[in-house]
Amino acid sequence: MLVDALLREDGTVDAGELYDVASALGMSDQQVRLCIKRLVAEGAFTHEGRGRKALLRATADTVRAIAPDIDFVRYAFQQDAGLAPWDGTWHLAAFAVPEASRTARDALREALLRLGGAVLQGGLYVSANAWEPYVEDEARRLGVFDRVTLLTTNDLRRGDLREPVALARELWPQQTIADRYHRLAAVARPRLERLDDPAALSAPELLTIAVEIAAEFTRAMEPDPLLPPELLPRPWAGTEARELVARCWSLLRERERDEAGPRIFRLYADVT
Repeated sequence: MLVDALLREDGTVDAGELYDVASALGMSDQQVRLCIKRLVAEGAFTHEGRGRKALLRATADTVRAIAPDIDFVRYAFQQDAGLAPWDGTWHLAAFAVPEASRTARDALREALLRLGGAVLQGGLYVSANAWEPYVEDEARRLGVFDRVTLLTTNDLRRGDLREPVALARELWPQQTIADRYHRLAAVARPRLERLDDPAALSAPELLTIAVEIAAEFTRAMEPDPLLPPELLPRPWAGTEARELVARCWSLLRERERDEAGPRIFRLYADVT
């Protein structure tokens, strides 16, 4: 997360900045060196130079892997602004992948959960959002799209539960999701106060705040199925937390004048 957050517009990470911010976050130089070594070994980055003067360069796959999350972040803020109303449609995906393709089957199951799906029964998942393009991409990538069935319905019932709000409460762990956003808000508030203060903040301090917020934001957002506001309790913890984060990103972007700086400043500031 730290390395990704410091990725600049040209796809590079300055090792000096990386060590400085890592130190501010309580990480040792040895942890950073091991992280760099692992990322290079995995083929996520290439490495030029030595020590704090080194430059990490992201591979094309790494840059692409980071970008799709922005789509979901943008959608969450559209929901908060009332720009993505729910039309009452449930989106379902069913699959029957044979045991011979167990690895692909398990990967597809994980992908459906990551995309915000909930299990209705074995091999049948539901989402309140139009997830078909993402499901198809994952299934094709895994080579099992011919085993996947996609359908929609406005009449979903599980046992005696048919009312949409009750179904959403039953199918998704809303309190656990809300708790992550309460934690995000608790992290964002004091950092927003620092950014609101006219006192100057150094580049490493700004980067440290950015990484702290980004890490907690990711922790809250990744497992969030982004249920439509119509299916959530009001007020919703995610809306409040994202509003705090948006204000933080806006102030970070104002203070960061280096156009060649980390992509995270521009990506999140533009979206929020």
